[in-house]
Amino acid sequence: MGPQRAGDTAVSTPERPSPTALTAPPAPQQELKSLRSALGRFATGVTVVTCLDSAGERRGLTVNSFTSVSLEPPLVLWSLRRVSPSLEAFERASHFAVNVLSQEQVEVSRHFASQDPDKFAVGHWSEGLGGAPVLSAAAAVFECESYQVMDAGDHRLLLGQVMNYRDQGVAALVFQGGRYRLLGEVL
Repeated sequence: MGPQRAGDTAVSTPERPSPTALTAPPAPQQELKSLRSALGRFATGVTVVTCLDSAGERRGLTVNSFTSVSLEPPLVLWSLRRVSPSLEAFERASHFAVNVLSQEQVEVSRHFASQDPDKFAVGHWSEGLGGAPVLSAAAAVFECESYQVMDAGDHRLLLGQVMNYRDQGVAALVFQGGRYRLLGEVL
């Protein structure tokens, strides 16, 4: 667009609303349940994310909000509810491990999603980078250095730089529609 001349009408571009301006009032419970159901149509893998807390204790939980972000540098991301009792441990950890569960590890997922205080009683574990527990026989493992933690509504986003990884070449466990699933035939 050239210089503005006398008699030209200036076109103004509306300002982009701030993120807080996009915040809607709390939705009714039924609407939240419906939204959660719709989001559940998206199939995800199932992971157990682990770290050492500030007291040197192993911490872990089942997570399906895991995704790759970048190859250069290699970054991955997962999210955790702000009210999670594990949040502080993961926010302060120097490292964490993302253990992608195989189809044979449904019970590991269920155990880490439970209230059982002895999470690491199930599975065979070794110490990874920064002491983060690594599950043997996982479909894949990403050992990460904590990179950034960000706010996102009622969750925190935890970004990690992949420092080490392994891929077992086996089928991963899938979660879709509120249920565990096996991978189907290749299309």
